[in-house]
Amino acid sequence: MRNRDATTLLKALIEGREPGSLEPLPAGSVVHRAGVLRALLAGVAALERVEVGSTRRAALPDNAGRTWSDGKDSRLVAAFKAGEPPQAIAERHSRTLRAIEARLQRMGLLASEDRVRRGGFGSEP
Repeated sequence: MRNRDATTLLKALIEGREPGSLEPLPAGSVVHRAGVLRALLAGVAALERVEVGSTRRAALPDNAGRTWSDGKDSRLVAAFKAGEPPQAIAERHSRTLRAIEARLQRMGLLASEDRVRRGGFGSEP
């Protein structure tokens, strides 16, 4: 079952409706119990977090989060010393600008104050 389908089903139950027909469930149905409703809401929240994480991960470059090899490091250094802009280096290496700048800073080639990206993922410069 896909997460979106599960979320739709859980939301119908939270609203007190039969998921297929959307007819109201009987007043004495188990879904009307406070503990069951809390559990259903927790399930929806968890599925929505998974969806957000998947969407975010899909937007990242292919090499985001992968380890650096010596060869990739040397190509990074060569490109930076040749004057290539960090954003162009990031695109070529399939990394985020933040990752490129952090790597250059760790190697002593870029000062913290010269970084464009200073904060965490999605933060403003």
